[in-house]
Amino acid sequence: MRQTLTHNPLLRRIAAAAGTLLGVAVFVFIMLRAIPGDQITAGLGTEAAALTPAQQAALESYYGLDQPLFIQFFSWLGNLFTGNLGFSSRAQESVLDLTLRSLPVTFELAIFAIVLALLIGVPLGMLAASRPDSPRDGLAQVVSLAGLSVPAFLLATTLLSVFAASWGFNPNGEGFAAFTDNPLLNLQQMLLPAVVLGFGIAAPIIRTTRTAVLEIRSNDFIRTARAKGVPEGRLQARHVLRNALVPIVTMTGLQFGYLLGGAVVVEQIFSIPGIGRQVLLGIQQKEYALVQSTVLVIALTFVIVNLLTDLLYRVIDPRVRAA
Repeated sequence: MRQTLTHNPLLRRIAAAAGTLLGVAVFVFIMLRAIPGDQITAGLGTEAAALTPAQQAALESYYGLDQPLFIQFFSWLGNLFTGNLGFSSRAQESVLDLTLRSLPVTFELAIFAIVLALLIGVPLGMLAASRPDSPRDGLAQVVSLAGLSVPAFLLATTLLSVFAASWGFNPNGEGFAAFTDNPLLNLQQMLLPAVVLGFGIAAPIIRTTRTAVLEIRSNDFIRTARAKGVPEGRLQARHVLRNALVPIVTMTGLQFGYLLGGAVVVEQIFSIPGIGRQVLLGIQQKEYALVQSTVLVIALTFVIVNLLTDLLYRVIDPRVRAA
């Protein structure tokens, strides 16, 4: 069995993914219970102090809090394999239904943000690498530094305030509209959040593109192609950018995975009912099953995105296929 895992890359990746998910499950389970309070105190507030011992025991039994921690953990883990992610008493819905509704919203936002980040990051990175230490390189570095330095919550609140006050543009105040229900309103509501997230993600993409392009441009085959008279545009597109795609794709995949759970602040500011906001509301209400299952779904999605990124390497780089 050990030799099979060693010689089979697919099995190694599956085993690593399973270990990662188990580690995430244990970590989230422990951290949630390390936070003071529980679902009873979160739901009742100060009224929880007036509960009689019998009422307290009944509520603990109802939420499963009277069981030992290892029984709570394995009970939740066993339910996952049957498709039971738990129940949200706040929303009066199953966690599975909530996740199936919120995950596509975050996916849509993440895709828009990634597209904007690539439209900003790749051209600026190539522009910066075309003439290092020039004004254009300095401009790209300033944009990259701003993307890394400006907090998302500050940029989000500033854009929301300016657009609402100056142009009366605040589609997020009308209640979220799904793309299938109202495509135009949905795209308007996704615009500013995608700009905020895309600007932050563009920063590492600019730096990654610049570094990769500079490395490729120093290779002999680029000098040979230029000496043969290959047009500059074709040289940049077919030789430089194509060979620099692997690190750019790697960075893009990592940032996309980050967006699945890291967009919680932007989702909260713009009232986007995504998966990150679902986790935040679950933490506020101490809904253990909701937070544990949702975080595990985010981790699973992140693992899948990484696997798809690895497969994409084979498409864009023949050297990976040969290896």
